[in-house]
Amino acid sequence: MKPVIPNSRFQSPKSLRGVVPVGPAAKTLVVGLGISGLWTTRWLAHRGVKVTVSEIRPEQELEEKVLRELRDMGVSLETGGHREETFLGADLIIVSPGVPQDIPPFLAAMERGVPVMGELEFASRLIQTPVIAVTGTNGKSTVTEFLGLLLKNAGLECFVGGNIGTPLTAYAAGTQKADYAVVEVSSFQLDTIDAFCPFISVILNISPDHLDRYSSYEAYVQSKLRLFKNQEAGSFLILNDDDKRLSSINPASQVSVLRYGIEKRKGRHATLENNKAKASLNGMESKWFSLESFGLVGEHNLENLLGCVLVGLALGLNPRVIQETISGFRGLPDRLERVGAHDGVLFYNDSKATNVDAAVKAVQSFDQPLVIIAGGRDKGAEYSPLVRASRDRVRGGVFLGEAKGLLAKSFEGIIPYSMAGDMEEAISKAFSMAQRGDVVLLAPACSSFDMFSDYSHRGRVFRSAVEKFVHG
Repeated sequence: MKPVIPNSRFQSPKSLRGVVPVGPAAKTLVVGLGISGLWTTRWLAHRGVKVTVSEIRPEQELEEKVLRELRDMGVSLETGGHREETFLGADLIIVSPGVPQDIPPFLAAMERGVPVMGELEFASRLIQTPVIAVTGTNGKSTVTEFLGLLLKNAGLECFVGGNIGTPLTAYAAGTQKADYAVVEVSSFQLDTIDAFCPFISVILNISPDHLDRYSSYEAYVQSKLRLFKNQEAGSFLILNDDDKRLSSINPASQVSVLRYGIEKRKGRHATLENNKAKASLNGMESKWFSLESFGLVGEHNLENLLGCVLVGLALGLNPRVIQETISGFRGLPDRLERVGAHDGVLFYNDSKATNVDAAVKAVQSFDQPLVIIAGGRDKGAEYSPLVRASRDRVRGGVFLGEAKGLLAKSFEGIIPYSMAGDMEEAISKAFSMAQRGDVVLLAPACSSFDMFSDYSHRGRVFRSAVEKFVHG
């Protein structure tokens, strides 16, 4: 098979020029100075656009090298909050995904008709590269990395980024000429798209998350489903048919829908049979892929793999390359990562399980008895699914962070538990509950922002604490 390189009709149909004001005289406001906001600012400033950055953090919390770079670019910086007059005076507002849009300055600007655009939408209008976009509540970073490796193994040049780390604007600002851009997309990014149009869209799953930001679960679902709203005939939408919401999706457009699921059912293009992945496109002979050397644990990772296989077939990649990638992929840090062992007890880090559904999947990935370490900043979801998944699987729990009281209340009478003030204490208490052959599993079910800068920081602290505990 020859890999498919689609033509330009699979990119966003609107060009940036003429749609929004980006000339030197325009006043452009970038809201949020995270990595997305910084790259957006660089792109604009280097083209002579007058840029103001609005950042809620005080200036003393920003890195000096970032402040120096902004000064060198001639960028105006407002810190310590968002000023409504700045929003109202802008010709264009470009917002970073982490910034809520229901704050008063945004509402006032939108009421006045100031154009508001997300970083992903902005970047997609700057490139001609076909996009493979991956979203879902859980698993999207791992799938994005897998697809990047798959394309690399096929001899294709690809950019891998988006919500996973490097924003799409960084690619637009750089010199790389990729055959494809593989982009992890969050619901926050999808909230601000208009013309964003992937060649291939992949939705892995949808379960309650970010309910501290969305008005309801349904609002969160609708955000995820925006991924394919601009897709046209000739493009692909790949859906997890085991997900109840996704199994009922039938787009009105002529996009080619490919479905996958663990068991063989009518209408599915990829399933599992006899420890192999079986997949075929419409009218195509079935291809079989061995899973014996697949390096990830858990049924959810097998589900996600089926979606990846369908991407490979949709692109016309050689099945041999798909098989090699399956056998060689070892996953990402902080996703069911084995980090150590002591006296017959294994330690696994799933710090990326930042919501309840992810923690449930982590618990369900093991046959051994578990002691779970959970907690962090509560995100508004019920913990009852995790409680149900823990029955007959979890020997005990250690809870920490802001949500430890909520977790304790949810698990009362179900498992023995204790509280911890930091990760080292949590690991020591979890080990004391465990027996030889058990697994101590970090599956927080919460965000990390109460005690850590992000989930990766939490994972590093866990690995370091395990190392210290094991080797003394």
